Amino acid sequence: MSDAQLLVITKAPVPGRSKTRLTPPCTPEQAAAIAAAAVGDTLDAVRATTVARRVVALDGAPGDLDLAGCTVVPQVEGDLGRRLAAAFDAAMTGADAARPTLLIGMDTPQVTADLLAGCLDRLVAADPGSAVLGVAPDGGWWALGLRSPAPAAVLAEVPMSREDTAERTRAALEHVGLEVLDLPVLTDIDHFPDAIAVARQCHPGTRTHRVVAEVAAAIAGRPD
Repeated sequence: MSDAQLLVITKAPVPGRSKTRLTPPCTPEQAAAIAAAAVGDTLDAVRATTVARRVVALDGAPGDLDLAGCTVVPQVEGDLGRRLAAAFDAAMTGADAARPTLLIGMDTPQVTADLLAGCLDRLVAADPGSAVLGVAPDGGWWALGLRSPAPAAVLAEVPMSREDTAERTRAALEHVGLEVLDLPVLTDIDHFPDAIAVARQCHPGTRTHRVVAEVAAAIAGRPD
């Protein structure tokens, strides 16, 4: 989609700040290693997708993250809903204000370039008064696509990380007049069983597949 852009919102992987719901059974270092793997695989898929622009809304210093080919914007302070709204605002500004934009996080490293291209196709082909939403089985969502930045403001008022977050997000978007179209359902990494399930969906050559297997083996071998 040469006229669209992908927007990734992520934290820099840091022990004690990244994927804290993996701990326990993971140590903070293991949780950060899984986060780093997930970010790396997600960015690989983003770079392999044909788009006009790739933006990363980053919380923290880049460190060892490979951000080649991406425009990096800092996240604002505040809760997740406010940071999501601000990420859309930062990406969809100036000449990019009307560029169809698909936002994803780093919790679904099983995404592929083909999957992302299909999601963007659905967004671009939709009526300008539409949004696309990819929900997760836990009631959250993993992807949101918009055709203009203004509707993203509703995210600041939507409670995040709840069983009804996707439902509330859909209702908020519909309240401002958007038709919300569905994307594929994907499991995201919140807790360690999720990490195991997602890693099984990743190609064996990916970081997530390898790192989650290493962490699982380490936990299995840990003394009680």
